[in-house]
Amino acid sequence: MLDNNMQAQLKAYLEKLTKPVELIANLDSSTKSVEIKQLITQIAALSDKITVREVRDAALRTPSFLITDPGAANSGVNNRGVRFAGSPLGHEFTSLVLALLQMGGHPSKEAQELLEQVKSLEGEFHFETYYSLSCHNCPDVVQALNLMAILNPNVRHTAIDGAIFQNEIEERHIMGVPAVFLNGKAFGQGRMTLSEIVNKIDNNAETRAAKALTERDPFEVLIIGSGPAGASAAIYTARKGIRTGVIGERFGGQVMDTVDIENYISVIKTEGAIFAGALKNHVDDYSVDVIDGQSVTKLIPATAAGGLHHIETASGGVLKSRSIIIATGARWRNMGVPGEQEYRTKGVTFCPHCDGPLFKGKRVAVIGGGNSGIEAAIDLAGIVEHVTVLEFAPELKADAVLQQKARSLKNIDIILNAQTLEVKGDGAKMTSLDYKDRTDESVHSLDVAGAFVQIGLLPNTQWLGDTVARNRMGEIEVNMRGETNVKGVFAAGDCTTVPYKQIIISAGEGAKAALSAFDYLIRTSA
Repeated sequence: MLDNNMQAQLKAYLEKLTKPVELIANLDSSTKSVEIKQLITQIAALSDKITVREVRDAALRTPSFLITDPGAANSGVNNRGVRFAGSPLGHEFTSLVLALLQMGGHPSKEAQELLEQVKSLEGEFHFETYYSLSCHNCPDVVQALNLMAILNPNVRHTAIDGAIFQNEIEERHIMGVPAVFLNGKAFGQGRMTLSEIVNKIDNNAETRAAKALTERDPFEVLIIGSGPAGASAAIYTARKGIRTGVIGERFGGQVMDTVDIENYISVIKTEGAIFAGALKNHVDDYSVDVIDGQSVTKLIPATAAGGLHHIETASGGVLKSRSIIIATGARWRNMGVPGEQEYRTKGVTFCPHCDGPLFKGKRVAVIGGGNSGIEAAIDLAGIVEHVTVLEFAPELKADAVLQQKARSLKNIDIILNAQTLEVKGDGAKMTSLDYKDRTDESVHSLDVAGAFVQIGLLPNTQWLGDTVARNRMGEIEVNMRGETNVKGVFAAGDCTTVPYKQIIISAGEGAKAALSAFDYLIRTSA
C-alpha cells in the first residue's frame, strides 16, 4: 500500500503528534475494505500514538474509517473527528496526513482569527464531500472541512470517494467534484477555501468582515487579486518597505485550477496548488496584509494625485490606499447558450481532471479545439467511452503534436465548423447538446452525459464599470509601465491588454506594476 519511501516520510510527520489518535474502521470483506485496513494498519505501525480498532455498523458507510480521539463510542457517529469513506490516496493522501496531525495536536497554519471563528460556530453542521482521487480541487475543500470538524465538536465531516459510492453519485445527481452537502442538502460545488465555507454558514461573518475592513488604516499600495501577478506585486512593494495589502477571493487565483505547470523557468514541473502554496509562503515572508475570501465590487478613484483611492467590497467594507494595482486575472469563458447554466455541475463542467472520473464509461463532448480542449479530450479518452470535440473554426488551434495524438485515439471524434446551440437535459442532469454545422446550417444532436467547456478566458474586470479604460474584450488598457488611464491605478496580468496569458508573464507584469506604483508614490505627496 505505502512504499518504504512514503512510510519513512509519513513516520517523520507523525513524530509531530502531541496526543493520541484513534482510527475506528467500519469494514466488510470487500476489496476496498481490505485496502483500507492495510492502509490504516501501516499508519498505526509508524507511531505509538495511533491505535486502530474495527466496528461493524450498518448505519455507517462501508468501507470507511473515523479519525478521532481515543475512547470514542463503537460507532463513532456522534463523536468528534473526520471520516473517510474510501481510501484517501492520490490527491487526498495529503488530506489524510493533515487530519492525523491536526487531530494529534499539531496546529494549523490558518490565521488565528479564522480558527477562532471556526471554534465559535454554533449549531449542528454535518458536511459530506464527494471527491475523486484525480481531482486537484478536492483536497482544499476536504482539508478545510476536516479542520472544522477537528476544531469544533458541532461540526462533522465525511469525505466520500465518489468512485466507490457510485450509487450516491447517481441518487444525488452529482456531475462534478468536489460536491459538498450540509445536513443532507446541497451546499457548494467546486473549490472553496476555509474562509469561504465559514463565512457562508456564519450569519454574522459579513458584518464583522465589513467592520474589520473599514477600520484598517490606509495602505500605500493595495493589490486587488492574489494570483501570480498580485503575489509578485506584493513581494516587490513589501521589499520597498511600504505598507502593502492584498485582497482576493482565493490566494493563487486561476493557478489553483491548473494541474501541471511545466513552463515556469527554473521549475521543471509542479502542480497548480503547490505553486500557489509557494506563492503564499513567499508573500507571508514579508509584512503584507493578506485579506482572503473577499471580492471587490467598486473602485472610487482619488479626486487628486496623491489622494486616497477607495475600494468597496461585497461584504460592505471599504479599504483606502494611495495607489492601487489591479491583478484580478481571468475566468473560464461560458458558451452562452440555453441550458448551460441550468446544467452547470450537472453535466456542464470545466475541469476534465476533477470531473472526468464521474463520467466513466459515458459519452461526453469537449467544446473547443485549442490546446486546452485537445488536452482535455486526450485525458478523457482514457476514462470515458467516447469523446466528441466540437470546434467552431474550420481548423483546430491546438499544437500539431496534440492534434496528432488526439486523431490517433479511436474513441475521439473531431467535428470542425461546429457551433454549439443548446444544452439539453431531463431537469436533473444533462442528456444531450445541439450544434449547427456552419458549412450547411444543418442542426445535429449529440447524446452526451457531459460537456467540458474549453473555449478560453474572460478578464475579471466587470466590477470596474467605466472607472478605468478597457478594450472591447474587457481587458484593462495599460502602457509599458503597467499604468492605466487613472493616476495611481496600475494593472497587471491576465486582466490586462498585455498579450500571452502565461503565469511567468503575469508574475513579471506584477513586479513591473509594483515598481511603477513605488515610483508614483515617491513622486507624489501624501
